[in-house]
Amino acid sequence: MIFKQYYLGCLAHASYLIGDEATATAVVVDPQRDIEQYVQEAEQQGLEIRYVFLTHFHADFLAGHLELRDRVGATICLGARAEAEYAFQPFGDGDVLEFGHLRLQTLLTPGHTPEGISILVYDLQQNAEQPHAVLTGDTLFIGDVGRPDLMASIGITAEELANLLYDSLHGKLLPLPDETLVYPAHGAGSLCGRNLSTDTVSTMGAQRHYNYALQPMSRETFVTLVTADQPEAPSYFAYDAMLNRRERPTLEEALEQELTPLSLDAVLRLLNTGAQIVDVRDVADFAGAHLQGSLNISLSGAYATWAGTLLDRNRPIVLVAGPGQEREAATRLGRIGFDHVQGYLEGGMQALETRPDLVRRTERITAPTLAEQLASAIPPVILDVRTEKEWQDKRIEGSLNIPLNHLRGVPFF
Repeated sequence: MIFKQYYLGCLAHASYLIGDEATATAVVVDPQRDIEQYVQEAEQQGLEIRYVFLTHFHADFLAGHLELRDRVGATICLGARAEAEYAFQPFGDGDVLEFGHLRLQTLLTPGHTPEGISILVYDLQQNAEQPHAVLTGDTLFIGDVGRPDLMASIGITAEELANLLYDSLHGKLLPLPDETLVYPAHGAGSLCGRNLSTDTVSTMGAQRHYNYALQPMSRETFVTLVTADQPEAPSYFAYDAMLNRRERPTLEEALEQELTPLSLDAVLRLLNTGAQIVDVRDVADFAGAHLQGSLNISLSGAYATWAGTLLDRNRPIVLVAGPGQEREAATRLGRIGFDHVQGYLEGGMQALETRPDLVRRTERITAPTLAEQLASAIPPVILDVRTEKEWQDKRIEGSLNIPLNHLRGVPFF
């Protein structure tokens, strides 16, 4: 058996390739939308990717199931409760996919979403009776469980899903042997849970002992615990969850249209008709000089998450990037389904050398300078755009807290 985990740090996303050498067959689980790494790995190992599983319809990224279907002819596999526009093979509770020395068995584990599944992985050469691992999707994380509050937009309450999650954990996952390896779809930094570990693999025994949500408690206590104090979900989550159900263009098809160099005049025309100019350079570079009217979302930060939070899906996007960064910027937007990039400013900031009137700068001050200003007769207003929890934990005295994702709706901003 061949088993490989891929971890995409910027989205805290884990995906998997599982292969059987005897039959030269491979399965990919929860792939990211840019699929080249899976295709290359399969070619290097002499495998053919014949199946692609989604453990559920992910909300925080657009999965690469259609890309693998169109690129290598993989059959899309979903839980039996899933509904999608494209053809797929449904897997119910206990259904088995077996080839060579590999057996995959699905468990219906709703709770994070109604259609969620977990996948037991058996290495038949080692042990045909007990699973080697379980891929838990967003049902069970390392140190946490999947949040049950993301389906309100389609009429499913957090309490309903939390009850299903309790049954999935106690009826399907907790009975697994202690030594079963646990591989989730996300790690620390994901907003699909609130207490995720930086570890990307654990065991059922360790989770049974350390995971707060798996400790002995009543159903009522569990429901209260997992529905309280969840972080606010970005606005694009509902969009991506629906898009993962739909037939749509592949990432390569989208990038062919998006990686178009645009003259400064063309960018200005788009800006004047409502386009969003996104400067993906580092914060210091943006502060030093940027095109007026542009928004800085740096590739060096949580780029896709903030882009999904701040950008309007109904308005075209134009990129301003450093040399050679254009494809990365568009690809990472594509990972969350933002395929409405019109192009990029050809030449980047060098295109503004003859138009200094369009260049703006953002002053940055040090903490000592700010302290001096706060002690003056007319101190400045301090606007803290972190989350309310961060502000409550530690803040500058007298600061005003308006989280960044709510700032646009405030009239005086």
